Amino acid sequence: MSEMRFNPITLDWVVMAPGRMLRPDDFHPQVVSHPTRPVHRDDCPFCTGNEAMTPTEIARVTAPDGSWLVRVVPNKYSVFDATLNMQRKRHGTFRSMSASGGHEVVVEHPRHDLDLGEMDPAHLVLVLRMYRERYQMLREHPMVESIVIFKNQGQRAGSSLEHSHSQITAAPVLSSQVCMRLQEARRFHELEGGCLYCAVLHEELLAEERILETGEAFVAFMPYAALSPYHTWIFPRKHQAAYDEISDADIEELAGLLSRLLRRLKAAAGAPDYNITFRSTPVGEVSGCFHWYISIVVRISQIAGFELGSGTYINSMRPERCAERVRGIVL
Repeated sequence: MSEMRFNPITLDWVVMAPGRMLRPDDFHPQVVSHPTRPVHRDDCPFCTGNEAMTPTEIARVTAPDGSWLVRVVPNKYSVFDATLNMQRKRHGTFRSMSASGGHEVVVEHPRHDLDLGEMDPAHLVLVLRMYRERYQMLREHPMVESIVIFKNQGQRAGSSLEHSHSQITAAPVLSSQVCMRLQEARRFHELEGGCLYCAVLHEELLAEERILETGEAFVAFMPYAALSPYHTWIFPRKHQAAYDEISDADIEELAGLLSRLLRRLKAAAGAPDYNITFRSTPVGEVSGCFHWYISIVVRISQIAGFELGSGTYINSMRPERCAERVRGIVL
């Protein structure tokens, strides 16, 4: 039977409707192919030897032999421009402003054929440290209010280049989504005297059935009102507002957990495309009621008219069932 579940963090109502998987389908689903990729491509701007194809490098992690292990470059097709001066315009209800900020690309590995989940956890440590370093640098920009670290893996997730990479944006405004989540976190803090995210994590640990993995510093689980099949959250146990507060020791644990989780999701869901987002408190927010976390959205379902018209998601696989399948994957 269908059931509606509420997510207190996102304020989304989600319809759990397993019966939707039995619908007839006149449109034959496209078979997602994952062709074998070469270790190196001469025409790939992110492969070693092709560094001249990218804008001037911002940062790198260097190997003992002088080669690079992780690179950061400005996005060639940037959404935001750090050179723009902040200008606002208004004419009646029409408002605009300069898209001042930053947009960077993190090239995660010199090899062309490795996805994030296929990299050694020790290499993921380098990537996660670079995220922290760039987050700390970007928050010093006087116009920045929101920093988002994200990864689009595969075409269905919005990636245009197959060489594994992620992106970091620094925007001069807060989106309505961020404002809403921050407002709800504040409201919970005022009424309950605690952190909404800590409370959700505590209740998920008590329930146990959606937990994927627990560690000393992090917990991976599928939320009670998961928006889609295999929708996964990773929460730090410690109450921290922003990603750049993470310690070196916690980065090492997170790298191992993320590596195992991505491999399990790949096996359970059939090597799907996915999006990873690091959600942190807005820059300059001092209330401490926010709690940073990582969201992984697996792209095996599509948004259609009901979702667009109602703002309510339909999930055709209950998170308990998805969590059971992922836990059953033996690495």
